[in-house]
Amino acid sequence: MNKVVIIEDEPAAVNELKVLIGQEEDFELMGNTGTLDDALHLIDHIQPDLIFMDISLYDCNAFDILNGLQTMPKHIIFVTAYNQYAIRAIKYGALDYLLKPVDEQEFKEAIERFRNLNERASREQLSLAESTLQKKQAPQHIALPSLGEVRIIPLTDIRYCRGDGPYTHFFLANGKKETVSRPLKFYENMLPEDQFLRTHQSYIVNTAYIESLISHTTVVLDNGEEIPISSRRKRDILNRLIGK
Repeated sequence: MNKVVIIEDEPAAVNELKVLIGQEEDFELMGNTGTLDDALHLIDHIQPDLIFMDISLYDCNAFDILNGLQTMPKHIIFVTAYNQYAIRAIKYGALDYLLKPVDEQEFKEAIERFRNLNERASREQLSLAESTLQKKQAPQHIALPSLGEVRIIPLTDIRYCRGDGPYTHFFLANGKKETVSRPLKFYENMLPEDQFLRTHQSYIVNTAYIESLISHTTVVLDNGEEIPISSRRKRDILNRLIGK
């Protein structure tokens, strides 16, 4: 049986989560609260397997609670109203989240990810998300979950990304490749536009590694690799790269 707690200060959201949790036979709700002190006490006392935690509470935010704990929770699913900064922060840290009002299908998908992975969020992931939320701008690193672990990668180390259906391959400056089970579109919306350029349906390139253009149809990287430019993106790319 998985022990679950809810850290949320909106009664409607608490009730919504209680109903959804109650439908899961292997979940036992051990309590809920919406304040900093009570949250610290509840989590330390219960040591839950899963926490549903709102990003922004009345007297604190989620990271105030997490930074006050002695032991890292086993798994956290953040819950938030739509907030572009909060969502971007969570994505940069490769953390799981649900939007309010919580959709039942999205809830079940998040639960399946918990059951299948049950990974402990690292301090590095949470620190990355917290920093992104506080600064309200793109950080210098990104968390990439793959093969049962999460790698924290500097954005400057990403040479280019290639989409492959539901997967994205990150090709790094050191010659290594990281594969993540997220589509390229997911990362297009995250990577800073002043540093990364979508050249093609399947490619996003770090402009710092572009060495030259071939016939306005291909970009050549510093290591000699050639990345195609799609015809419908050609004008915007040329304006960006050479101002023509």
